[in-house]
Amino acid sequence: MKPRIVHLLDDQNVGGVRRWIQNISDSRLNSQFEFGLVRSTELLPFLRSHKVDLVICHNPSSWKRSLNLIRIRHRVKLMIVEHHYCEGFERLNVPSVERFRAMLKWNYGIVDRVVSVSQGQSNWLQPLTRSTKLVTIPLSTQVDSFLEVPKKQIQKPFILGAYGRFSQQKGFDTLLKAMQRVPSPDVQLYLGGYGEDESLLKTLAGNLPNVKFWETVQDVQGFLSACDAIVIPSRWEPGGTVCIEAKAAGRPVIVSDVDGLTEQVQNCGMIVAPDDPIQLASAIDTLIKMTPKQVEAWGETARNSVRDTWEQYIIEWEAFLWKLLGETR
Repeated sequence: MKPRIVHLLDDQNVGGVRRWIQNISDSRLNSQFEFGLVRSTELLPFLRSHKVDLVICHNPSSWKRSLNLIRIRHRVKLMIVEHHYCEGFERLNVPSVERFRAMLKWNYGIVDRVVSVSQGQSNWLQPLTRSTKLVTIPLSTQVDSFLEVPKKQIQKPFILGAYGRFSQQKGFDTLLKAMQRVPSPDVQLYLGGYGEDESLLKTLAGNLPNVKFWETVQDVQGFLSACDAIVIPSRWEPGGTVCIEAKAAGRPVIVSDVDGLTEQVQNCGMIVAPDDPIQLASAIDTLIKMTPKQVEAWGETARNSVRDTWEQYIIEWEAFLWKLLGETR
């Protein structure tokens, strides 16, 4: 009988965490493990009626959620995959760092393992949990369909793309402020997404002729096909799935120097300070003045850097899961 692994996630709307769970569950790991998905309210009844070997927690940690972990810690092995918190989040969103870190240490102390999704995040997590509990598996995603995105002939205007949730985290307001400084005949921005900051962003865009809103991006590969490069101006980003998708599509990237984004850009784009529209505008200006050959070379390097990362990612998770399941407490 295959070991049963249950993913614990309360918000099961389509998003980065939900897609991660789906990709893992649909991978070749499903020939070795039986995966399930439950909400917190469903977990205890599920544990009473099924034999479960491991619960992987994907919810943001909190004092309240720690009570659920305490209730089940003696029934089953527990792991937290830290999709949510990182240095950038703490710096911008946490009024009491001491209390926040106490909460994280408490939650991490309950579980058997904490998995970080980038080396940058791992460096921040190290003081918050024992080194024997912390495992770093840099984020990846299923990229086969992105590797099939065709090359695009670069011509004027240069097409920049950005997509994701319209929220404070993603920094699209900074990008729009940067676009106000870039000559409009030379570059066009396609901005795709949805979220609570939509009105703010459309106000910032105003009557800029070089900004086009795409609303929700249903066909990510099609969106990337229309772009020459992708901008990821996030204020914090534990991992950065969009960067992986863009690189797999062969598109150079401009990213903020935060958390898990910084380590993803090696000879395939530019890194700029977060929340700095002047520096971002300068990077955009540099990119659009590069020759098509230079841009294409960056794109090729980007694609090659992630071509085999999904399979390596699955190999790492496979070894990690079997090791954890084989350990005695």
